Amino acid sequence: MTIPLAVAVAVTELAATALVPAAAGRLPGCPLVFGHGGYPKNPGASAKDLIRQPNHPTGIEHMRAEGADGLEADVQLTRDGTQAVMWHNTTTNGLTGPNREITDLWWADDDGGLRSRRVSRGPYAGERVHTLGSWLDHAAAAGLIALLEIKRQARPVLRRSEEAWQELSGPILERQDTQRILLYSADPWIQRELATRHPGLLRGEAVRWTDGVPWDEPPPGWRAQIPRWTKILKRGPAGVLTDYPADYRRWLAGKCT
Repeated sequence: MTIPLAVAVAVTELAATALVPAAAGRLPGCPLVFGHGGYPKNPGASAKDLIRQPNHPTGIEHMRAEGADGLEADVQLTRDGTQAVMWHNTTTNGLTGPNREITDLWWADDDGGLRSRRVSRGPYAGERVHTLGSWLDHAAAAGLIALLEIKRQARPVLRRSEEAWQELSGPILERQDTQRILLYSADPWIQRELATRHPGLLRGEAVRWTDGVPWDEPPPGWRAQIPRWTKILKRGPAGVLTDYPADYRRWLAGKCT
């Protein structure tokens, strides 16, 4: 799977070190390694999901300890686009409280608002949902490149609300000159809007998805990923996205310069 980066912000090293396949007998350049939390793909995924995405400071620190250069995280919008928040699932599945659509919830409601929810299971149980600005500050403090996926569920709100765009773009614009940030969306309309609203920014397929074996709970062993890791590395990507950053780093040793 190729991640179609629509916009890249203040990450000139990805452009400057963009790689080409290695000549015969020469090692390719080493890509930047981006960590991803993993999500089950088989039937029943939502019930098995252990909320492994690094959408909070604990996950950020975990990725830093794993040796990642950056990490991917997920941006959603609360009701009426009133707050940009870091959460993967379309609903509160995996959070305390009744199951609700993220776009139906207010951020600060005392009665079940998203701010009061906590991760209910998995390695990050007890963590709270963070705002985009808060998350970006933690990523910067950890020295990691932020790779933000703007989730497609934000599209209806963004289409009707300029205020929602301000909630999304504001924290990025405030930090883009001092922090390394990448943006992308799987939604073509959001991609086009990002390009229009952030003109002149680096664009392209800077980060490649490198894992090849479908992910499930429990996660497959990293060695099963080696055939695709090898294939992608030969293409000389500027960056790779993997669920196994520490294992990928160890595997990469001696294979690139």
